[in-house]
Amino acid sequence: MVAVTDDRVPPPDHPDVDRTEADDPRLAFIYQEALRGLLQQQAALESLHNRAATLVFAASFASSLLGGRALADGLGFWDWAGVILLLAIGILTVLLLWPYYNLSFRFDPADLLAHYVDTDAPQTMSTMHRSLALRIRDDWHRNGLIIHRLREAFQLALVLLVLEILVWMFAIAEVFGL
Repeated sequence: MVAVTDDRVPPPDHPDVDRTEADDPRLAFIYQEALRGLLQQQAALESLHNRAATLVFAASFASSLLGGRALADGLGFWDWAGVILLLAIGILTVLLLWPYYNLSFRFDPADLLAHYVDTDAPQTMSTMHRSLALRIRDDWHRNGLIIHRLREAFQLALVLLVLEILVWMFAIAEVFGL
């Protein structure tokens, strides 16, 4: 690579630029694929948030519809179980919808400028693509740990919703006389 004295990167068609390093399309492809994976992860998180909101609605609807009928006869074992399950679903939903600020889906523009542009030797696009693809991979793995726990919480909340509906039905039918 040629030394540039005016702090600019030489144009890609400059004779002294190593073309394999300056604009390697493979690195651009790898960066785009890494970015696509991160965007898919962000979309999965947004979908999980939407499903959690639907879960809250379903749990409250089931409790109001079935719980109202069950509680008309007084407060028994099944009624308490239904209320506890509703509270557990509510707690899991709060966990799902809580804003996690340690998730990373973007780059800080000031950081990008400082590391790649405003330096004594500005980086080529290939160098940037390589470096940013590796940063995306790290962010994807860190995000994945949190998203995995959120998916497990959502699955548990779905199981609790089914149990809640069964418990309210047991309360209405006075199963086992409890």
